[in-house]
Amino acid sequence: MPSDTLEQVLTKIDQLAQHFVTDRLAKAVEIKSVSSDLTDEGRKNVGQMTAFLVDQLSGLGANVERCPLGNQPDTDPVLALPDVVLAKYPATPDPKKRTILIYGHYDVQPEGEGWTYPRKPWKLTEIDGKLYGRGSTDDKGPLLAWLNALEAYQKAGVDLPVNLLFCFEGMEESGSVGLRDSLIKIRIHEPMTDLMIMLSKLVDSKGNILVPGINGLVDDTTSEEIERYKKIDFSMEEFKNTIGSEAAIYDTAPDTLMHRGRYPSITIHGISGADSSPNQTTAIYPEVTGKFSVRTVPTMDGSVVTALVVHFLKQEFNKLGSKNTCEVREFGESAPYWVGNIDDPNFAAGKAATKRVYNTDPDMTREGGSIGVTLELQKALGTNKSIMLLPVGRSDDGAHGPDEKLDRDNYIKGSKLLGAYWWYFAKP
Repeated sequence: MPSDTLEQVLTKIDQLAQHFVTDRLAKAVEIKSVSSDLTDEGRKNVGQMTAFLVDQLSGLGANVERCPLGNQPDTDPVLALPDVVLAKYPATPDPKKRTILIYGHYDVQPEGEGWTYPRKPWKLTEIDGKLYGRGSTDDKGPLLAWLNALEAYQKAGVDLPVNLLFCFEGMEESGSVGLRDSLIKIRIHEPMTDLMIMLSKLVDSKGNILVPGINGLVDDTTSEEIERYKKIDFSMEEFKNTIGSEAAIYDTAPDTLMHRGRYPSITIHGISGADSSPNQTTAIYPEVTGKFSVRTVPTMDGSVVTALVVHFLKQEFNKLGSKNTCEVREFGESAPYWVGNIDDPNFAAGKAATKRVYNTDPDMTREGGSIGVTLELQKALGTNKSIMLLPVGRSDDGAHGPDEKLDRDNYIKGSKLLGAYWWYFAKP
C-alpha cells in the first residue's frame, strides 16, 4: 500500500471532521453513562450508550456482539452489569492480515461540581478549539476516534490493512466489575487522631516513601533512562497550570516525570466514617477508615510490598501506645506493575504514526494511571502479545474533574493517528 494511499485516509478525516464531532462525539457526550449511578435509571443510561456503540459499529459493517456479564454484586435494587461490546471488522477476518485488539470504555465519571459556564457536562461545547463535556477525553472521544479512523478508510476507498477486534466495556470507571476479578481497596480502621498519625508515616511532603524496604525493590535507574526523560517535551509551567497550583513537589521536568511513572508512590485517597460536610462539628467518631494505594513499578513484587506495608503500620501503631485497635487489610489481590516493550513492532507502528501525523518523535513515557484492565488483557492474550497505550488526549484534559475537555485538534488528529497506526502496523 503506497504512502499516498494513507494520505487519502488522513485527508478524508479532515473532510469528515465536523461529522465526527457533531454526529458522533456530541451525541455520545449527551448520554449520561455513569456506571457508579446504582439506580435503575442510571443503569438504563449506561445501556443507552451500549446501544449507541452497537449501532455505530454495525453501521460501519462490523460484526457486533453484546456479551452480558450478569448482575452486579451487592446492589439494591439488583442491577445488571452493562454488556461488553465485542466486534470484529471485517466480519470475516483476512488470514493474510495482522490483527489488532482495541480496548476502550464507554462509561464515565459522575457530573461532579465546578463546571464553568457555559461548559456543561452533558452537552459538548466547543470553546477556542476545545471540546468540553463529560467523557470527551475519558474515554468516549478516544474510543470514537477508532471508529472515525475506520469510517475514513471506508469513505476514502482504501482497503483496511489490518483485521480489527473491538472490546468496549461499561464499568471501567467502577473498577471493571465483571471484567476484572477484583478491586484493590486498602483500609485502615482506627479513630481519627491515630489515623492521621499513621497515614503521615507512609510518605513525606516530598513524596518519598517512608516504609522501610520499599525503595530497595525498585530497579536501578540507567543512564539511558535518565537521558530519555531529559528529552521528553514537558513544561513545568504547563504542568502547574494543569494542576492549578504552584505546589509541584519537584522543580525539574525529568524529576517530575520520573516520580510520576518511574518510581513507586503512595497516594492517600480518602477517609470514611467521619464528618465530610463543611459544617462546624465536634463529633468524635469511634471508627474511621483511611484508604491509600501503593503504585508499583518494575520489578516490585506486590506480595512483598503488601507484607512490608502491613508490618510497618502495625509496628508504628504499637509505638503509639494507643488504647484504640488498628487493623490493616488489603482487599482483593494487588495489581502488579505493567510495562510495555517500546522496541517491539507494535510500538514501532505507534512511533511511525505519531511522526507521520504530528511531525515529531513521540515521547516514551511511563505513567502511573491505573488502567487495571491492561493487566487482564495481557494475561488473556499471553505474554507474547504486545499491548500499547496510544493516547489521543492531553494531560491537561481534566479527565475526572469539572470542565473535562478534549481539544478538537486532538480529536481529529487522534483519529488520523489511529488510522496511520493500523497502516504502519500492517507493514512491520
